[in-house]
Parts: sequence; C-alpha cells; structure tokens
Amino acid sequence: MKSLYERLGGYDAIAAVSGDLIARLMDDPQLGRFWQHRGTDGLRREKQLLIDFLCSSAGGPLYYTGRNMKTVHEGMRISGPDWAVFISHLRQTLKKFEVPVAETEEVLDFVESTRADIVEA
Repeated sequence: MKSLYERLGGYDAIAAVSGDLIARLMDDPQLGRFWQHRGTDGLRREKQLLIDFLCSSAGGPLYYTGRNMKTVHEGMRISGPDWAVFISHLRQTLKKFEVPVAETEEVLDFVESTRADIVEA
C-alpha cells in the first residue's frame, strides 16, 4: 500500500498545500496575529519546516529537523477557537487541491493528534 505521502502527491503537492494554508492563516483576521512582525526569512524557514514536518509525518523521505510541536507553540496562547479556525482553513485548502476524502480524513486525524501539544487555552 502506498504511503499517505505518495497518495497526497509527494513533496511538490504537500509544498503547494502548505503554501496555500500558510497564506490563508496569515490573512485570517483572528489568526494573522501569530505572524505579525515576522521577517521574510523567518517566514520562509517556518514554511520549509512545515513542509518537512508534513512530508515526514505522512511517510515521505524527508527528515524533520525542527522542534516538537509543544515547544514550538508554547506561550503562543493558541485557543480552542483559534484551533477551530485553523481546521476550517485546512479543510478549505485540502478541498481547493481536490484531496480525496480518505486522504483528507487521514490528514485531519493526524493534525488533530497534535492539538493537545498546540492548544493552550
């Protein structure tokens, strides 16, 4: 059976989804605050770490070199409502890229597994 990474279309597809998702999150009136006052280089690094994390987590050949989700998000005060908006944007992005239902559910299940390490309030 093919890995989720392969079924999602590999690196280029995951990179395209990541770029679209980050743009949506940055433009969101509720979530945009998390990217205020960030330099261009920092944003590029964050996007690359997201791509690496997703590729690695989906069974791809990349190795994620970033910190764990709890450490990365600690102190950001990400709330339950913030998380719900994030999930909504993720669903919209996956729909835009016509990710099949089974793969969408696998992605959402995986992302949901990170919730406890990310949401603080």
